[in-house]
Amino acid sequence: MKRLLFVCVENSCRSQIAEAFARIHGNGKLEIYSAGSRPAGRVNQKAIESMREIGYDLAEHASKSLAEIPEIEYDLVVTMGCGDECPYVRAKQREDWNIQDPKNLPPDPFRKIRDEIEKKVKDVLLRMA
Repeated sequence: MKRLLFVCVENSCRSQIAEAFARIHGNGKLEIYSAGSRPAGRVNQKAIESMREIGYDLAEHASKSLAEIPEIEYDLVVTMGCGDECPYVRAKQREDWNIQDPKNLPPDPFRKIRDEIEKKVKDVLLRMA
């Protein structure tokens, strides 16, 4: 089974949304993780509300540190554009999505970023299939 990791500094918003979409669209065919270099300790409330709108309960997720994820080689590590390069995470491939941090945005622009993340996750899942 291929392993996919989404990383952002706080692991509270973008990487959590990406993990959720990978779980939604991945059909259980991948091991999916998200983590942060300096985790916020909680998932962003706007992210929870945004995902609730599409029927996913992100409140069940937890903000995690990179130290809390398995020390394995990931098939792909995706950073969200927050400057985390995560050189100490072993990966066959890496890419950076350079997605604006939506945490301080109003609902409509936040939704646009959520939808952008979903599109990128779907593209990654197709490539990894």
